[in-house]
Amino acid sequence: MLDAALPLGPTGASAGLVPHHGFLFATGIENSAPTIQHGRIRRDQLRECGFYDRWREDFALVKDLGCDALRYGPQLHTSLRGAGHHDFAFAEETFAELRRMSIRPVVDLCHFGVPDWIGDFQNPDFPAIFAEYAGDFARRFPWVQLYTPVNEMFITAVFSARYGWWNEQRHDDRSYVTAIKNIVRANVLAMRAILRHRPDALFIQSESTEAFHAECPKAVPHAEFRNAERFLTLDLNYGRRVDSTMYEFLLDNGMTREEYHFFLREAPALKRHCVMGNDWYQTNEHLLNADGHGRWAGEVFGYDTVTRDYHARYGLPVMHTETNLDEGPNGDEAEHWLWKQWSGILRLRREGIPVLGFTWYSLTDQIDWTHALREQRGDVNPRGLYDLDRRPRRVGLAYKRLIEAWREVLPTQSLCLQVPLAA
Repeated sequence: MLDAALPLGPTGASAGLVPHHGFLFATGIENSAPTIQHGRIRRDQLRECGFYDRWREDFALVKDLGCDALRYGPQLHTSLRGAGHHDFAFAEETFAELRRMSIRPVVDLCHFGVPDWIGDFQNPDFPAIFAEYAGDFARRFPWVQLYTPVNEMFITAVFSARYGWWNEQRHDDRSYVTAIKNIVRANVLAMRAILRHRPDALFIQSESTEAFHAECPKAVPHAEFRNAERFLTLDLNYGRRVDSTMYEFLLDNGMTREEYHFFLREAPALKRHCVMGNDWYQTNEHLLNADGHGRWAGEVFGYDTVTRDYHARYGLPVMHTETNLDEGPNGDEAEHWLWKQWSGILRLRREGIPVLGFTWYSLTDQIDWTHALREQRGDVNPRGLYDLDRRPRRVGLAYKRLIEAWREVLPTQSLCLQVPLAA
């Protein structure tokens, strides 16, 4: 499917067109980096999870798992030093090793935070500055094909400008719409900039897929609004007209007609380079009360049902780009969740929906995600394939078995990639 739609071709002496079996088994290096306490504290998960000291060891674990791809990228707050001033020294070292090991990176360029000198996602200069940065990365690393320019655009805007947890820590609709338009514009401009240097680039939009349920009749209008709102970032990113309620919401809160038409004009030409990456956790379905306040609903529909809705809306190939779960008191809940997610993927593929990959995120345990990084407690979340001492967890062993068992069995979906050849 994808190779018929995309202009794949040689891009340099060190890249080769390599046929792929059609499914990417992936993991990721957790590199969230929002600020909290009004910018006083940077939550750099690469540092907190020990990656800066153990990155070679981590890459070896990825290889041992048998993963085809790794979600990883340079930290924006340390690499983007100023407008047009990009420090890729650490990226040069780590990406050279990925290339040597023939690990395919899905490059994560902005994961929840911006450099201090930019401020936050309210800054209207951010999109152009970020696009220049993304283009420069693509120029310096021409062998890289897969990108997630801005990770989870919807969650970035919600947590920063609606819930007030991160970065600008605002709670009003105008700030929220400003964050949305700046974040999605940054993603669109970054895709365009990357394509100038890598015309066959593929963009895997890692986005949180959500569903909202009404617990009583008075909650129905709230659920309808939220179920329309959840599509805002992807609608704009793919140049799809939003529904009338969302159009009024955007314009009432500061988006101009010109800004809205930018997305309708510029985004459709980029859509053919996109894979709809979607993230799924136990917390992605919400139960709303009569006042519109929500709580986690657990799985009501589940991954495959909600993904089916998103695929019907955008008609794009899908990649499952994030999931995890704590081990639980018996140590086996994460493993059960892994197989539950996998069964949903197989079901979608049987129905003809092109699901091109699966990701357990992340490689190692994480820090303070139980409270969404809002408080700096140092709590270890046992959600990784490996613990922070790099010992395999049960889910890590299970994922390795899953990859070994299914790698050559899955019916192929057509996917050709330009992949790095070992030096």
